[in-house]
Amino acid sequence: MWFQKFSPLHDAPWTLFSLPMNETILQLDLPGIKRVRSGKVREVFDLGDSFLLVASDRISAFDVIMPNGIPRKGEVLTQISHFWFEKFSALVENHLLANSADPLPKNLHPFAAQLARRSMIVKKAKPLAIECIVRGYLSGSGWKEYKKSQTVCGIQLPAGLTESAELPEPIFTPSTKAEAGHDENISFEEACKIVGTDLATQARDLSLKIYKAGRDYAKQRGIIIADTKFEFGLFEGKLILIDEVLTPDSSRFWPADQYAPGRGQPSFDKQFVRNYLETLTWDKTPPGPKLPDDVVAKTSATYVEAYERLTGKKL
Repeated sequence: MWFQKFSPLHDAPWTLFSLPMNETILQLDLPGIKRVRSGKVREVFDLGDSFLLVASDRISAFDVIMPNGIPRKGEVLTQISHFWFEKFSALVENHLLANSADPLPKNLHPFAAQLARRSMIVKKAKPLAIECIVRGYLSGSGWKEYKKSQTVCGIQLPAGLTESAELPEPIFTPSTKAEAGHDENISFEEACKIVGTDLATQARDLSLKIYKAGRDYAKQRGIIIADTKFEFGLFEGKLILIDEVLTPDSSRFWPADQYAPGRGQPSFDKQFVRNYLETLTWDKTPPGPKLPDDVVAKTSATYVEAYERLTGKKL
């Protein structure tokens, strides 16, 4: 692998470089490095035999990217993912080719300050064409559907559940991957038609296993993981875990000491952003409004707290 060619004594480790704490990275260009894709948060670059994934500090709400970002958000997302990838390494193979403290390849040294602690060098896996969603609590679109039909994504649930109630058992509710617009919830049977029964079954079983392991660990650290989205890909014929894992962007994180079924819950994510936007007359179409400094600061602090609670380390 590439990182075996470099010595930490001569090549710059990820941890030697960082941005000032109040600065954000919203756009990223790496001259000479081919960009493969630009998402709402992540930029993907082609390194030849691997991909470089970089988490920006962009934040979106209601599917619109805001004009200003959240300091340290990309760092938090990346470092939480590194934490879980390492923790789950015995459960499922993942796409990482290097740890967060490993040295950068020499061709990335000029960009070290931008890439530090917010980047992953990963295998070139082919993503599955479904999102793997696991729900352990009744919230969001699941709660809305339950009130109408006592189901979530067509799965029948017991009567009498309240908003934010813990489900008897976590459920797997896959969705499509939309190139534009919203993903759509689908049944497990539909997922089987899209990716094949064998791969859909593997993805379902791994998703439930990883969610339960992460949920149980996070509870010990004062965080309830209400639901989450996993991504899997095929690499050399094997299904592996890719993208990000159990972060505040891919999951609902609730503070356990404030949990109370029967209402919506405070959360470790973009709650302050959503709350602020709901006070405006903005019609939730681009361009998004600039976020005030206090909303940015509170949101940044919430992301950092999620990392520090989970890992027991200071960011």
